[in-house]
Amino acid sequence: MQEVKSEKVFLRNVIGNYVAELGKDNDKIVVVNADLAGTSRNQNFVEQFQERSFNVGIAEQNLASFAAGFAHEGFIPLIFTMAPFMSMRACEQVRTDIAYANANVKMIASYAGVSGGISGATHWAIEDCAIMTGIPGIIVVEPSDAVQAKKLFQQSIDIQGPVYFRMGVEPQENLYSENHKFQLGKATLLHDGKDGAFICSGVTVQYALHAAEKIEAEYKKKIKVYDMHTIKPIDISAIIDAAQTGKIVVAQDHSIIGGLGYAVKSIIAENGLSVKIKVLGVPDKFVAMAHAPYLYKKFGYDEDGLYESMKNLLGLE
Repeated sequence: MQEVKSEKVFLRNVIGNYVAELGKDNDKIVVVNADLAGTSRNQNFVEQFQERSFNVGIAEQNLASFAAGFAHEGFIPLIFTMAPFMSMRACEQVRTDIAYANANVKMIASYAGVSGGISGATHWAIEDCAIMTGIPGIIVVEPSDAVQAKKLFQQSIDIQGPVYFRMGVEPQENLYSENHKFQLGKATLLHDGKDGAFICSGVTVQYALHAAEKIEAEYKKKIKVYDMHTIKPIDISAIIDAAQTGKIVVAQDHSIIGGLGYAVKSIIAENGLSVKIKVLGVPDKFVAMAHAPYLYKKFGYDEDGLYESMKNLLGLE
């Protein structure tokens, strides 16, 4: 188990600054913005490498097609915008110009889930994993802390083909030490146990870890916590291992339809496993805008919600 540090960081800041570091070592990297360099936190790259920085304006469909052209010329385009605009406004161009051609484009999307808070439903991305995992050839990644975000992003750069990198805008705890090793497509076991399992991604991982620690302290029940940072291709062996506990709670800042929850349930069904399972996420309805932490609590995938859901599966009072 990793030591959880108290400080929190904004992952879009981490990735935005890291892109500038990568730009120094690789002159094939270009950054393309849809008028959101500030929001995407990649101003450092833009300032240092103006000849490799482009702004297509508020035109996400052009963003995807423009980047695909760069990829065909041997560059590695990193395209930045908000997750709802990348996955929905530019969906056809992402599918046809990027994925169909296996173009080497890395899509960095902020405002995942309801992390956009009071920006409201137009700026929430509660459908993006369902959309992106449904497009052939796209790797879908959702990091849970700063160390993991940088290392998985570097691996994404080294892979030939499209990658969708989704991040919220709420700060997230540091969960991993700097020397921790990660592998795309391979979940990380943060906390071991035999009585139940949390399978989570992104912002919900920190909540699951605290919930597991609380259950262990109060009830002496040990709960696995799997950080499923790669939504596609998903780690089938980790899901099968979690199912051996007989009880699984899945959580993601995403609609309960599609996304991580559906993927986990599909693997369980395909392998004929018998397990009690609860999927937590955004319900199948539009709700009024509110700050993200309030929404996480309302939808039951904050620390308290995860704790209560696992308690219910365990039959604890």
